[in-house]
Amino acid sequence: MPAKQNIQTQPVDRVLVIACGMLAREVLAVKAQGALDHMDLTCLPAEYHFRPDRIAPEMDKAILEAKAEGYRHIFVGYGDCGTGGMLDRVIEKHGVERMAGPHCFAFYQGAAAFEAEGDRDMLAFYMTDFLCRHFDSFFMKPLGLDRHPELIKDFFGNYEKVVYLAQTNDPALDKVAEDAAKLLGLAYERRFTGYGDLVPALSRVA
Repeated sequence: MPAKQNIQTQPVDRVLVIACGMLAREVLAVKAQGALDHMDLTCLPAEYHFRPDRIAPEMDKAILEAKAEGYRHIFVGYGDCGTGGMLDRVIEKHGVERMAGPHCFAFYQGAAAFEAEGDRDMLAFYMTDFLCRHFDSFFMKPLGLDRHPELIKDFFGNYEKVVYLAQTNDPALDKVAEDAAKLLGLAYERRFTGYGDLVPALSRVA
């Protein structure tokens, strides 16, 4: 989990992004590309992807800590992410803003593209660069598929395809996504999204 950067400079003049750990590399890439030197980053654990009930209370704590450190400008690098509106209650309480949309799969594609693909992707299993890098640790081992491959149909039998939303052009990650589709017995589709709505959102708040 990336540590906050430049905390000892004057936080009142800086923007803090509190993001999902699944977005850390991407937020830092957007920061570097946009020369957003006055933007700091801290992340909640990526594992909350599987425990959305923990996102809102942990975000509440993180915002309180950031304000205590002197940050006046805070941006939340999450969609709703399965919190059922609980995250929105937290950010409304603190008067901060989050990424628009239900989850990162939506804002990587862009809101309009996500809406356009909605019906076609109803039975899609999305992967991103992060999920390709951590496919074994996020899916194979926690679900026991490395030990009991017969469970694949139980967990993935209702999906029709793997859709890899690629933030970068990396042949190694492409191979992971393709191999995952074969392993799960699903069709495969790759869409290059880049960083999607992260770019305009972070540029605007920074």
